Amino acid sequence: MESRVLSRAAALPQLRRLPREGGGSSSSSFLSMKPISGGIGAEGAAANLICGRQLCPFLLLEAKRETAVKPVLAAASSSPAEGSDSAGAKVGFLEKYPFLITGFFFFMWYFLNVIFNIMNKKIYNYFPYPYFVSVIHLAVGVVYCLISWAVGLPKRAPIDGNLLKLLIPVAVCHALGHVTSNVSFAAVAVSFTHTIKALEPFFNAAASQFILGQSIPISLWLSLAPVVLGVSMASLTELSFNWLGFISAMISNISFTYRSLYSKKAMTDMDSTNVYAYISIIALIVCIPPAIFVEGPQLMKYGFNDAIAKVGMTKFVTDLFWVGLFYHLYNQLATNTLERVAPLTHAVGNVLKRVFVIGFSIIIFGNKISTQTGIGTCIAIAGVAIYSLLKAKIEEEKRVSFGFFKALKFVSRCTSRWIKNYNVV
Repeated sequence: MESRVLSRAAALPQLRRLPREGGGSSSSSFLSMKPISGGIGAEGAAANLICGRQLCPFLLLEAKRETAVKPVLAAASSSPAEGSDSAGAKVGFLEKYPFLITGFFFFMWYFLNVIFNIMNKKIYNYFPYPYFVSVIHLAVGVVYCLISWAVGLPKRAPIDGNLLKLLIPVAVCHALGHVTSNVSFAAVAVSFTHTIKALEPFFNAAASQFILGQSIPISLWLSLAPVVLGVSMASLTELSFNWLGFISAMISNISFTYRSLYSKKAMTDMDSTNVYAYISIIALIVCIPPAIFVEGPQLMKYGFNDAIAKVGMTKFVTDLFWVGLFYHLYNQLATNTLERVAPLTHAVGNVLKRVFVIGFSIIIFGNKISTQTGIGTCIAIAGVAIYSLLKAKIEEEKRVSFGFFKALKFVSRCTSRWIKNYNVV
């Protein structure tokens, strides 16, 4: 009997019960585990069995661990300096101070956004064609994406028909919001457009409450009251006010709200850089026909000629190229920054970005604003800051709660599976 067990010991990869030598009840037999061999073959594997019974597994593991660890410890103790040097070499300066990279992302996000808004408004001062300029913004961004894909930075992610159907509504809303924002920028002061666009959280909350059926806490609604009040105060006494600029900015708010709603339905595992590239391509296709229909005849008749006569061909072309590049880069950096920081930090950064744009536009263009407009703008920005902080805090609490219950469910599932497999009562 013993020889038969020894001959079959090495071929037992699964758990099985070994009978006692002289027969007897199976309840008193041991579970046979996969033998722990020393690499000697069947003899080494069979050596773990004595008289048909397997040695206690943890004793064998302990013995193996001691024999394996001792040489390693000896080698480590013989050359400690080499190990420490190699470990230190793996940690670079940027890995040691990651906040520097995050700070760089914030700085470039603000810098590019301010430069874009200033250059964009300067172009509209001598070339007031927002539909065409919107197409240029997206076209330069698409060319940038195609070149990035060509060199593999980043590698292009494949897209199928199902994902394309999900991204089309997002891109259409993105295109509409982008065009109407530029119409507003061309019609009124940059600072006033950004003040109106501070109402976007109000539209987001309203859409979530009445379209998606999500319950919005009363604290969030109360935080939006200063935003509405501030925008109203600023609009009543804005010196550059006109209805085209005001209505276009409001349509932009509604478009970007629907873009957020469709984006939630189009959640994908694709990285943000590729997603934004595909959205830009679709949005460009959407923007071209309206630009040709609305501004095409005027551009061909005197639009291009007037702009070239005012600033020259070289400056005209380079201005359009740089404003398009800045537009794409600041949007891409905003997305990349969101991936690096918590929602609360990004919300605060977004509010400060709007403050920077309004402040710099007033300084650069010398826009005169009334006292009531200034107070209204400050109230609106403060309301957006309070709303963003409260919303980010609520989202963080939801995520922590969801993670806790998910972990609890995982532990419960593993426990029940262990009980079922080992018949533990």
